[in-house]
Amino acid sequence: MPVVTRGVLYVHSAARALCPHVEWAAGRALGVRVDLTWTPQPLGPNLYRTDMSWQGEQGTGARLASALRGWADLRYEVTEEPSRGVDGARFSHVPDLGLFHAVVDVHGNTVVPEDRVRAALALGDPAEVRRRLELALGEAWDRELEPFRHAGDDAQVRWLHRVG
Repeated sequence: MPVVTRGVLYVHSAARALCPHVEWAAGRALGVRVDLTWTPQPLGPNLYRTDMSWQGEQGTGARLASALRGWADLRYEVTEEPSRGVDGARFSHVPDLGLFHAVVDVHGNTVVPEDRVRAALALGDPAEVRRRLELALGEAWDRELEPFRHAGDDAQVRWLHRVG
């Protein structure tokens, strides 16, 4: 029996022409028809934003993030909550940086694997250690997305349950 988890898709900015393509790609990844409510993104002319909660099998967050990957002008995040035997995940995409993935624990903390920490520490140069750890934490993606996150603070989240 598949383990069910849930998460949220946040589309922080998309050009109007891209909105139906996002719905189609998300629906294909989730296995259901997706009809999102788009609102203007105040940070850019002709940009729109939306969000949606989803429920599906483990790994659905990765499928959703992958389905949206490749559109250069799209800013989005996908979260997947931890579930039985599997850590959670966060995927962030911004045009200039591409896709970032982080493992997330049950408390919402980004988990940096021990080997990445050891590799950064082995460099010895404090500036390079800092740069490597910031990369592992997705700091550049957070800096880019933070203004877009706050621009949608008044948005409502809708739940979408996968059927089947």
